Amino acid sequence: MEFVTAGESHGPALTAIVTGVPAGVHLEQADVDRDLARRQKGYGRGGRMLIETDRALVQSGVRFSHTLGTPVTLQVVNDDFPNWTGRMDVFGQAPEDLKREVQPRPGHADLVGMLKTDSRDARDILERSSARETAARVAAGAVAKAFLREMGVEVFSYVTRIGAAQMQASGPFGIDDIEASEVRCPCASATQAMKEQIDEAKHNGESLGGQAVVVARGLVPGLGSYTSGRNRLSSKLGAACFAIPAIKAVEIGLGTQAAGLPGSQVHDGIVWSEEGGYDRTGNNAGGLEGGMTSGQPLVLTLSMKPIPTLMKPLMTVNTDTHEPVKASKERSDTCAVPAMGVVAEAEVAMVLADAYTQMFGDSCLADILQRRDAYLARIAQR
Repeated sequence: MEFVTAGESHGPALTAIVTGVPAGVHLEQADVDRDLARRQKGYGRGGRMLIETDRALVQSGVRFSHTLGTPVTLQVVNDDFPNWTGRMDVFGQAPEDLKREVQPRPGHADLVGMLKTDSRDARDILERSSARETAARVAAGAVAKAFLREMGVEVFSYVTRIGAAQMQASGPFGIDDIEASEVRCPCASATQAMKEQIDEAKHNGESLGGQAVVVARGLVPGLGSYTSGRNRLSSKLGAACFAIPAIKAVEIGLGTQAAGLPGSQVHDGIVWSEEGGYDRTGNNAGGLEGGMTSGQPLVLTLSMKPIPTLMKPLMTVNTDTHEPVKASKERSDTCAVPAMGVVAEAEVAMVLADAYTQMFGDSCLADILQRRDAYLARIAQR
């Protein structure tokens, strides 16, 4: 299972096409729209979220709330497009008074994209490299999540850090605790500290990054492969997570902490019982061993840099004159870490859904469930 997206930030719409979706998966409009709404929320989001009300138009691959086994096409209309028709027309000549973007933002794709494509207008690049495109990814990910639910798998995320404010280890929490927080952090004191960080950054014309954790529970052991580097599930998950704009690091389980500990404090002991079969004494590995799922919860931590658009811009160079100028200001967020977590859920869900179909087939849900159950029955006897 995989997807491709198309569309520009201020174009008519964003589109996602998901292929490899088995027939028979139950999918409702609310499944997609719920995640699109979660992506738009979060303390520190900017004015664009007040304009857009994202809703997916499912245009193929689903009939009577069940997938057909054909490509699923989803479209998210950009409500802001009517305000940009003169600047984003598909055909015709550019207006003589068109204001080109010639003040590339440090940290963004603007300048390197202009050099790569021989463009004289950074808008040719920034419209596609904008994080607005992730709305299409979230819509696609909702299809993967629907399939994973049929497999008994749950994927969720939560924020652990924004700026200098960090969530400390706390007791058990649920999905409701995460979504009740304005920054999608299940710790009340950390939520307040994160909001204060965002308020300070907004006042100073700054932006903030942070960290979010993605968890997948209910996975069968053995998804992925040990036979080649590119087929390891860790490789595919890393690639998917790094595909999200502004992600600078991805950790699995203990992540970088494992580099400073002896092996006896890193690796998870293996145990066996008559009732539960094989298990682990911990989950420092984050649910992955040798490029495959271990059966433990998958735990990934993603680190996001601050958004490049600043209300008090850094210095840059005018690409027409080569004179030093302040970088352009595109409408933006102060912090989008809570939204990043939702996008990461979609990316991780798509990789996991693909791994299931690689292992158990991709034609029909009923057949996939039969094969999965036979597999689980076999390994339970070992």
